Amino acid sequence: MLQASVTPPPYAIVVPTLGRPSLRACLDAVAAATASGRGPERIVLVHDRPGPDGDPPALDVPAALRPITTVVAGPARGPAAARNTGLRAAGPVPWIVFLDDDVVPGQGWGEDLARDLGSASHDTAAVTARIDVPLAHGRRPTDWERNTAGLATARWITADMAFRREALDAAGGFDERFRRAFREDAELALRLIDGGWVLTPGSRRTTHPVRPADRWISVRLQAGNADDVLMGRLHGHDWWGRAAAPRGRLPRHVAVTAAAAAAVGCAVAGRSGAAAWCAVGWVAGTVEFAAARIAPGPRTRSEVVTMAVTSAVIPAVAVWHWLRGTVVHRRVHRADPAAPPGSCSAAPREALREQVGS
Repeated sequence: MLQASVTPPPYAIVVPTLGRPSLRACLDAVAAATASGRGPERIVLVHDRPGPDGDPPALDVPAALRPITTVVAGPARGPAAARNTGLRAAGPVPWIVFLDDDVVPGQGWGEDLARDLGSASHDTAAVTARIDVPLAHGRRPTDWERNTAGLATARWITADMAFRREALDAAGGFDERFRRAFREDAELALRLIDGGWVLTPGSRRTTHPVRPADRWISVRLQAGNADDVLMGRLHGHDWWGRAAAPRGRLPRHVAVTAAAAAAVGCAVAGRSGAAAWCAVGWVAGTVEFAAARIAPGPRTRSEVVTMAVTSAVIPAVAVWHWLRGTVVHRRVHRADPAAPPGSCSAAPREALREQVGS
């Protein structure tokens, strides 16, 4: 039960969405968790897939939430931009709770959120949730399931995160150069921490189901290597440790891709011996990568085929996105810390908008 000494402040919920069916389950859970009170003053759904006329399509909203729900059109530039749009539409509430449209808040979410917000210190910029990722029983998780399960241990994740509005204003919101649901949360967190704000773990629990995905999802996710370049430009080479982010396999991908390129180059130049050795290096690297992904998985025929095929493609795709990010973000400068607690002004927000728009 909520302690009597803790008075929860008003808050709004912002949900960026593409209109996926999972949104209804998310909103149903919010309605159930806040039915006895501790509810939001407003819910803003940012539909990031506008209709033909530019207006947001209708969304399936539970009857209990309709009086406080507003649907606005998003800019279709990714979740960071959609969250900023929702922030502007949320009104002057002291806290903004961002939810993804594919999460399911738990039964006690409303009261736990009230406790999280009511007990936050003045320098607390955000309060995270505890994310649960349910996995299939009776078998090992697939590569995609393991990827999603990583959300449960992520240090900062905006699938369910409550931000103090003053802190968001101090930081200028999310950096809209991050066009995917990747690194935009950690980037904002680092700017806030550098400015003297605190991000604390909360008590509320939210479930993040594993979405269905095709076998090429792991290849498409390699676009995040360009975002890692942007993170390095903004926060220096030590950002990995500060954000508690895994380094990944980019150095190995570079080596494997270089071996493949050298094999082709040597073959064209008529150096068959060197080409053969380079090809052996590429095959060995690809086999090692595939084996590392197959071993912890269910090892079904479909999974093994998917891992084998995508492991041959991922290194080159990862290197391509890394090179692309190096070129695109070559002129990006170090990010300014968010204004310290209690010294919020509109200047940081406007500065970031100008930087993002340039």
